[in-house]
Amino acid sequence: MKFLFILLACFSIGLFAQDGEPMHDHSKMEKMSSKHHSMRHTSAPIGIMGSMHHKGFMLSIKHGFMKMNGNIFDGKNISNSKILEMPNPLGNMPTNLSVIPQSMDMKMTMIDAMYAPSNNLTFMVMATYASRDMKLNTYSPMMSRDLIGQFNTSSSDLSDISFSTLFQIAQTKHSKWHGEISFKKSIGKDNSMAQTLTPMGMKMNMIMPYAMQPGDDSSSLVLGLTNTRELKEGMIWGTQLKRKMVVSKSSWSFGDQTELNSWIQYPFSKQVSISSRFKFIDQDVLSGSNALIMAPVQTANPKNYGGTEVFFGLGMNINLDVLPGGNDSIGIEILKPVNQNKNNLQMKTDYQVIIGYQKSF
Repeated sequence: MKFLFILLACFSIGLFAQDGEPMHDHSKMEKMSSKHHSMRHTSAPIGIMGSMHHKGFMLSIKHGFMKMNGNIFDGKNISNSKILEMPNPLGNMPTNLSVIPQSMDMKMTMIDAMYAPSNNLTFMVMATYASRDMKLNTYSPMMSRDLIGQFNTSSSDLSDISFSTLFQIAQTKHSKWHGEISFKKSIGKDNSMAQTLTPMGMKMNMIMPYAMQPGDDSSSLVLGLTNTRELKEGMIWGTQLKRKMVVSKSSWSFGDQTELNSWIQYPFSKQVSISSRFKFIDQDVLSGSNALIMAPVQTANPKNYGGTEVFFGLGMNINLDVLPGGNDSIGIEILKPVNQNKNNLQMKTDYQVIIGYQKSF
């Protein structure tokens, strides 16, 4: 899978090398900018973050929903009975895993504002609010391993805020390249608590495992490179590579992450465009730990985080003239995993949905 990632990245770079000489004629540049201005809502699916904006302002709000069902071990489905046979790696009682996640809903609302003093430079600030709901089964620690009961945990908080600079690197007749430098600060709680049902049948307030925490109190640097290339009949081929690196943390943090997106956007009409996208994610294992996160559940083990995932998505963007001044659009995108090679024992992703609204000034 990593070889596929490298191959796609090299292929995209090869396209840039073959695209021709950069344009320096200002009249041509202005014409191209005007053309891209008219296509600004259809150059990328709504789920793509960090697209360049034309000169002016843009506000957007996006809402994402992710559903997880069941569990996988080293990328393969695993039953509850098999999980109950696994030892509790934290060294606490009971000796085997006894609490098993069944499903999880994650919702994220992202609000961002962009200001572009020119067509070659964009500044962006974005805030994310996240909520998580997980359903879990608790089993007896005895030999029979009977189901004791089921309980739910939830968390919600302002998760993170980021500050980004997007800058044009090169522009040719049919292709544009821009870079991204972002600073991302996690501001959500990393020690949220919830009432749990223990294997002894008692209800107890405990610090929730890492997957349920709104934040990890880390600071990250994000570097990105995006190419949009115009094909025939107004079709756009886009490729985006991003790398998020944790530069500081308290006791623990989610792992560094590499993300590669490649999409095709087709203008179905002047108002409607449709898209297809492949999304590749490679995330390192969780770094550090919190000694107070010690429940006999897989999500309490830092080693059960990270891995690789590949998604395929279909989307639609619709240009609107609802609010004064026009230049607004809505979008929706649905993504399904086609490969999940997560580290060790983790929940299985079912699908993702992203909807959003954008307004340009």
